[in-house]
Amino acid sequence: MTTPMPNGSMDGIIEEMLELAGCSLDHRIILAGTTRPDRIFELRRRGFFRVVTTATCKLSPGQYDVAFVEWRRHSIEALEATLDWLVHFLSPAGVLVIWIDTAPGHHRLRLAIERLGFRVDTGARCEKGFAVSARRLGVGQQAVAA
Repeated sequence: MTTPMPNGSMDGIIEEMLELAGCSLDHRIILAGTTRPDRIFELRRRGFFRVVTTATCKLSPGQYDVAFVEWRRHSIEALEATLDWLVHFLSPAGVLVIWIDTAPGHHRLRLAIERLGFRVDTGARCEKGFAVSARRLGVGQQAVAA
């Protein structure tokens, strides 16, 4: 069970995640982790209408541009298992953005992301935790080659 957060905290987390992902209103976004239903409403209020959660949609591999993972008070091992399952639903150029409320160790999180074939682009401390964004390895080289 998550503890309620004041609206300012919700706005701060959403704002940071959107910035790290570089989202446009056209992006398809999937929410995972301990995300609360009000996150969908917050994103839709901002104009993001292509938003679903892992609990409320039919998932098709490779169709989402951005995956937001909000992780509260769970183990890094459980996060790794969730990410291992979730990344299959991201498009090849998709962005993975993870917000966690406690630091399991930047090194362990980075290793978990790299084991999935992603590289961490950026990270930021925000609203009682920190967030990182990651992209698949080789996506930048593919764009240059094209």
